[in-house]
Amino acid sequence: MAIFSQYAAVLEADGTPMRVRTALQLINRFFAEDDFDHETQFCLAWFDQQGWATAKFGDADVLARAKGTSVGGLVESGVAESSAGTLRLLRWADMPRDWAPEVDAQTQDKSRGATPIWEALHQLIRALNQDGETAAGALLARMPSCAEPMRSLAYRLYTLCERKGWAEDARAYNELVTAWGAIESEAASAGLVGSQGSFDL
Repeated sequence: MAIFSQYAAVLEADGTPMRVRTALQLINRFFAEDDFDHETQFCLAWFDQQGWATAKFGDADVLARAKGTSVGGLVESGVAESSAGTLRLLRWADMPRDWAPEVDAQTQDKSRGATPIWEALHQLIRALNQDGETAAGALLARMPSCAEPMRSLAYRLYTLCERKGWAEDARAYNELVTAWGAIESEAASAGLVGSQGSFDL
């Protein structure tokens, strides 16, 4: 970011001036370990900073812009709620039981793309915890392209929670990872298209 203060202008490849917001997005993209969607990248950073706590809207707005999304987009995508100048991430237990990935993907703002992996993962945890492996497998079968990113995110969140000493939250991610093989088998039974063999856990 020091480059912006050293020169009169920083240019894009096409010669147009680069905005600071664009630079922040590129920097965040470079430092991201995984190529998650913008909403999931926000949720990862916010969760690392705030956990499930409610925090200031202004802080959320700054981080959302840096991650290439908006607070409104986060609320619309079903990963957060915002009111009275605050924002908080939704826990798996807050996710609606009647969620349908097909409908969610169709109603997402097309500029943002498909369902956020954060939302898909927490819906899968909800299904597992409330209805068991068969229900989780049936849900996974309806969103096969999310399988590998969800598994990767669950591992990453488990590690984050362990590092911070958040045992209760770590347990939810660990239980999903532990049950992954059974969930995948249930998904295959339910008709998961393009199912690969069991993941190495």
